[in-house]
Formats: sequence, C-alpha cells, structure tokens
Amino acid sequence: MTTTELAPDPSLGIDDLLEAARAIQPDVVAIRRRIHRHPEIGTDLPVTQQLIVDELARLGLEGHRGTALTSVVAVIEGGRPGRTVLLRGDMDALPLHEDTGLDFASDIDGAMHACGHDTHVAMLLGAGRLLLERRADLPGRVILMFQPGEEGFGGAQVMIDEGLLEAAASAGGERPAGALAIHIATEYPSGEIHLRPGPELASTDVIRITVHGRGGHASAPHAALDPIAVAAEIVLGLQTMVTRRVDVFDPAVVTIAQITAGTTNNIIPESAFLFGTIRTVSEETREEVRAGVRRVAEGIASAHGATADVDLEPGYPVTINDPEYTSFVADTARSLIGDERVKELPAPIMGGEDFSYVLQNVPGAMAFLGGRLPGVDEKTAPRNHSNLVVFDEDALPVGVALYTAVAIRHLTAGHVTKGHAAG
Repeated sequence: MTTTELAPDPSLGIDDLLEAARAIQPDVVAIRRRIHRHPEIGTDLPVTQQLIVDELARLGLEGHRGTALTSVVAVIEGGRPGRTVLLRGDMDALPLHEDTGLDFASDIDGAMHACGHDTHVAMLLGAGRLLLERRADLPGRVILMFQPGEEGFGGAQVMIDEGLLEAAASAGGERPAGALAIHIATEYPSGEIHLRPGPELASTDVIRITVHGRGGHASAPHAALDPIAVAAEIVLGLQTMVTRRVDVFDPAVVTIAQITAGTTNNIIPESAFLFGTIRTVSEETREEVRAGVRRVAEGIASAHGATADVDLEPGYPVTINDPEYTSFVADTARSLIGDERVKELPAPIMGGEDFSYVLQNVPGAMAFLGGRLPGVDEKTAPRNHSNLVVFDEDALPVGVALYTAVAIRHLTAGHVTKGHAAG
C-alpha cells in the first residue's frame, strides 16, 4: 500500500499548536533548566527519571519505569479507537565539564547536557501536555518514550527488548505505526527543521587493533620488531583503503583517534594499541569496510613479521528515515512554521544515533531542530558535545508543536506507510 492521506479530523487541527506551545514555554524552559543543572550519564539516571515520573503524574499520566535502565514510558489513551504513534526524547548527558557560564549551568562536576537531551525531555513533556488537552477527541494512542543511554549505551534497544513497542497493548492498542524523534543542534538557525529521507546518520562501529612486535632497545631497532612503526603504517593504509576502495557516493569514514604504545624514549615496546571508529551510511559499505580494516591491519602486520589482533565492535546501525514518513513530517513542519524554515539535509551526517533501532522496527523519522542563538556566527558557534554549547530556548516551542502535530496528524489523518497499513 502506498502512502495514503485521509481527511484529517477538523476537530483536531494543528493551526493553533505553535501558539499553544509558546504559551507553555515558561514551564518547558523551567523543566529543561532543572534537568540541565543535574545531568546524569549513561543508563542510570534516577534523578532525571524521577523528575519525568513526577511531571507525568502532574499531567495525570502514569510513567512506567524500566527495569534494566532508568527509562520511562507513558501512554496517552485517546478518547476514540485508533492507531498508535511513538514520540521519543533521550535523557542522558555527557562526561565533560561545563564552561558556558549560564546561571543554570551543571552542578555536577564532569557532567553536562552538551547534546541538548535536556531540551528533548522538556519538549516531549510539553507535547504530552498539549496532547492530553486534546485527548478526548484523539483517535488512538501516543507512546511517550523517555530514553537513557543514547550516548553510546544503546538504550533504545534495551527499551525495545523490555517491551517498548508493545506498551499500548495492555489497553488493546497496537504496536506503533509511526515514530518521531527530534534532536536539537546549533548547526542550524533557531527554530528551523532539517531532515532527509533515507540514510540520515551513520553506523558507529568501534575499531580496536593490537599490534604485537618484539621489544628491545631503541638504539638497536634491527634487533627488535617495532610495533609503533607497523601501527603507523596501518593508520596510513586504512586511509588509502577508504579513498581507493570505497565509492565516494556511498561514503565511509575510518578514523584512528588514539594510539597507545611505549613507556619511555629508549625502549621499543612489545605492542601498540590503536583505537578508532568506522562510520558508514549503508549496510553494504559497512560490511565491506569492516572486512577491509581487518585485511589491511593483518596484512601490513604480516608483511613486517608482526601480528595484529583486530576487534571490530558493532555500534549503532545506520539511521534510516522512512522516505514517506519523512515527507509527512516535513509537510507537518511546513504547516507549523512555513516552507522557508523546513530544509532537506543535502547529505547524511556521519554521527550516529540509537533511534536507528526504533526505525528498524517502525516507519518514522528523526528531525533536527535548529538551536543556534540569533546573532551567533555559524562558523564559530560551539556545536553539540562542546563544553561551551548554548541552545536557544526560544526554539523549544517549535519542537513541542512538531511532536504534537505529528502525533495528531498521524492519528487523525490515518497516515499509512507502505508495508505498515493499519489492521
């Protein structure tokens, strides 16, 4: 079945949603700042989890806590039968010291919400509030997914394993037929929406290579087998492999970001360790590059009489936006903020996202919300993951409204994506 847009229910229009989101902006900002002051890292976020549960309770919703991690799932039951849509906001912070000078800066040494996940939680709670105000006429159900462990811990997959996609089943609902995540970013002007169909973010595999040589005195390298020289050649060989074996129109990035070897200036060590990452935007190239990294490392080491142990740890899959759902989200955003403020990304981003696990199970999309402060130079603005990054809180109503509008339009317009028709 191709995408079908049924006539939306006129009682649940989206024309007033941006204004409604702006009306609750002070509350959304207050929640964001509370989270920002107390960042938590990884999959154990008890303070953030409790804040979300408490805020949901204030709205009249029960927040269901995860078992293997401190996630929260809430289901908004509409007043009429219908389908299910999922909205996601990630919760975890990053391990770095904040130097923004904000009056609500992190109170926790070595932890900071430098990727904007505090804004995601606040926007999703705001969307929950707006949806609840319209729940009597809402056909179907909305799953609110509050996820820890996005920054390298695969929290989305853990939540799926714990029954996230069946969250609506207890009330007779179906698995989600659509899903949306919003991610703030200072690459883009405040309040704009940027997204693309198909591959949007890369896979994130980890490289660990240990080169085994033979130690000795640095003055007599011929009597040893220097693993550092072999490691250096492997690094260069990997770069040549990418430029000569990978199609430039299906790109890959291979970066060795850490080399560890030796103890002092006059000792050739026994081994050298290389630590890095592989980024690709298709599963085909991902497998080819993984095989190539192993081949190059082992081959170069063997050519010098050394050996190389290669460990390739699978990371997040490629984040692939469903093309038809992406078009639906983009159209919804245009209805909210105008055509000129909704942009298609020209190419995939080589960062990674574990929302990819959700998108492997549900047709959906991730959209980027511009969060760069007005007047700040695009070229010098601190980006996500910087200890200096500051997000424009005036962008948050756009995110609140987009979450809400996508859910309403999905349910009331009967949006159906190919291969995922409602029962």
